[in-house]
Order: sequence, then structure tokens, then C-alpha cells
Amino acid sequence: MNASVRPPANLAKLTKLTPPGPLDPAVLREAARWLVRLHSGEAGPGDHAACARWREADAAHEQAWQRAQRLSQKFGAVPPAVGMPVLARQGRANRRAVLRTLALFAAAVPAGYLGWRHMPWQAWSSDERTATGERRELQLADGSRVLLDTASAVDIRFDERQRTVRLRAGAIAVVTAPDPLGSSRARPFVVETAQGRLRALGTRFTVRQEGEAQDRGAVRVAVTEGAVEVTLRNATAPALVLPAGQQTVLGDAGAAPPEPVSTQSQAWTRGVLYADNMRLADFCAELARYRPGIVHCASEVGGLRISGAFQLRDTDYVLSMLATSLPVQVVTRTRYWVSVVPG
Repeated sequence: MNASVRPPANLAKLTKLTPPGPLDPAVLREAARWLVRLHSGEAGPGDHAACARWREADAAHEQAWQRAQRLSQKFGAVPPAVGMPVLARQGRANRRAVLRTLALFAAAVPAGYLGWRHMPWQAWSSDERTATGERRELQLADGSRVLLDTASAVDIRFDERQRTVRLRAGAIAVVTAPDPLGSSRARPFVVETAQGRLRALGTRFTVRQEGEAQDRGAVRVAVTEGAVEVTLRNATAPALVLPAGQQTVLGDAGAAPPEPVSTQSQAWTRGVLYADNMRLADFCAELARYRPGIVHCASEVGGLRISGAFQLRDTDYVLSMLATSLPVQVVTRTRYWVSVVPG
């Protein structure tokens, strides 16, 4: 099915009422979500009608839609009539090519829209998500709290049997609350990940998805209070119970041996990037998760080591500090293209 939608009947009238100008990033994100939905391969007549109503509701909506359509056609980011089920069958290499194209797509739009460059496009339709550099706490219906890290996405499903949070991208910190239904009807609190199922046992813990969930990247779990029961993907019984003060990595080969929770793995929950003799290349890659655009580290300086605690709310300042503490210089081509090179 072709995902194009006829322009609303009163588009000309709406456009005259609102002259072209900068668009709200939230409206741009909404247009992107409509674009993804209509090209998902699963959109029906109701989805197309709903999109038409959204476009018709405000001239800014239509402007954002047209911009998204033009960019997708220019860069081939979302080919008409090609849904994600088809793309998924083409293999990992082609999916990566599509994501590279989407990066170009993001680079062509305003700064606010660049905040979504780290988000896998399947996660755009998640229940809750954050942009690059954003952290946000959710209060769930049962009183539990979930803190979303930069470029993170989750789905939330509560029913009569289970309280479930599915991590689609990024990282979360979870503080569980007792089930308000009472002890006799208490539902388990579960975090579903690409590598398995995490059942909270009165718990504070963090979960980070490495890479993309659909490619089953590694999942890092760290427990600071209580315990977490880990059941690996496709397993019928729990693999281990991870107690407070321990962390592990879940991968295709199973769960790594538990080890003490590191300060570095928990620092993001306080808005800090903590480095303890970290390679500069790894530091730049981690900093880039919190900054729209690209942070490139030249191979000549990638092996330099850095230590310290850096506030993530001001990544410009963090970059400026590199040149004062290491033999490097920071070259800024634009706000969204920064290179760390030999000094």
C-alpha cells in the first residue's frame, strides 16, 4: 500500500493563516512518527484517515508532514510501500545502511529534531521515549519509578497478571513499588529486554541495552537494592538471581559471571559521566550519546586515558576541558560536528 495521503481539503486555507517559519520539534517528532507508522507495512485505512485528520488540525502539522515527506524522498530514508518487515528480512547490513540514511535525514532538519538521531526508528512508536541529551523520570500506575536515560524508549503494559516494562532502546533505572492490589494478588514487576526477562524482587536496578534491541545486542544489568531474577531469552527457568551490589552482562552466550557494581555504570542516573582511566575514544563515544550531532575522536588520540566526573548537562564545557587536560584540540565545524584531534 502506498503511504501517501491526500492533502486535507482545507490545506490552502490553513497555510495562508500560518506563514512558514521554524517548526516546533515536538510537531516534527509527531510527523516522523506518522511517517514511520504509515510506512510500517501494517497501516490500514484508519491509520491513513487519522493522519489526514492530524495534518488538517493545524497548518504547522501539515508543514512538518511535508518536510518529513520531502526529506524521506530526498534521502530514501523511508521508501514508499516498503515496511519494516521487508527491511528486517534483508539482513543486518541493509538495516545498518537504512540507519545511516536516517542519520543523513536527521542532519538535514532543525536542531531539536537532531535530538532523535540515536533512537532506532522502531523505538519512535514506543509508549515513552527521550531525545538525545534528555533524561526523564516516569511515575508508573503502581507507584514504581522509571528514569529514562538519553535516547531511550520503553513500552509499559500493566494487566491483571503482570506489570511489564519493555526496554526498546537506551537505558533505564527502576525503583519498584509494592503492588497496590495487595500481597494476595501481587503481580510480578518485569523488565523485558532483547536478551531475557528481569523480574524485580523488591528492587532498585539499572538496565542498559547495547546497540539495537532488534539485533539482540548485549544487556547490562546492575542491582543496587534488593535482587533481580534473570531468565535468559528462550529459557524456561531462571538463570540466576542477581543480588544487590552485583552486575552482569547478558548476551547470546548467556550471562557473564556477576561482578561488583561499578560507579561508572550508575553515574548517569545523577547526570554524570564518570571516567576511571577510560580510553578517550570510549569517553567520546559515551559523551556523544548525550549530545546531538557527531563527536569524532581521531585514532591518533583514541588511546589516551582520562579520569574524572563530568556533568552531562553541559557537553560543550566537557569538550572544552579535554583540551586543557590532554594533548588534544577540539575542532568544531558546526554545533553538530565536533572532532577531537592531536593538539
